[in-house]
Amino acid sequence: MTRREVERTDDGRWIVVDGRRWRAQDPQLPDDVRERLLHHLGVGRSGVRAAKGDDAAVAAARARVQLAKTGLGERGTAWWEQSDDERRDRWESALAALDERG
Repeated sequence: MTRREVERTDDGRWIVVDGRRWRAQDPQLPDDVRERLLHHLGVGRSGVRAAKGDDAAVAAARARVQLAKTGLGERGTAWWEQSDDERRDRWESALAALDERG
């Protein structure tokens, strides 16, 4: 499956999908960190779909999605407003919390 190219704003902070603007992932993420966070994001999204009807399971899966997106820089404090140390702490903290969940 090929990923479609997305439009980016000139400053690189946003992507545009179907006319809607979304925060781009932090470009400073190391490739291995990005892959791990994307894995957790996929597991969380799959969990949301699989847990329909089980409110606790849906909440846990959504929390996983939130953590992964925060680690990627798509949620929380904008990555361009953070220092390099704050950015690294953001993704390391998210990964630690996600890895604890299994």
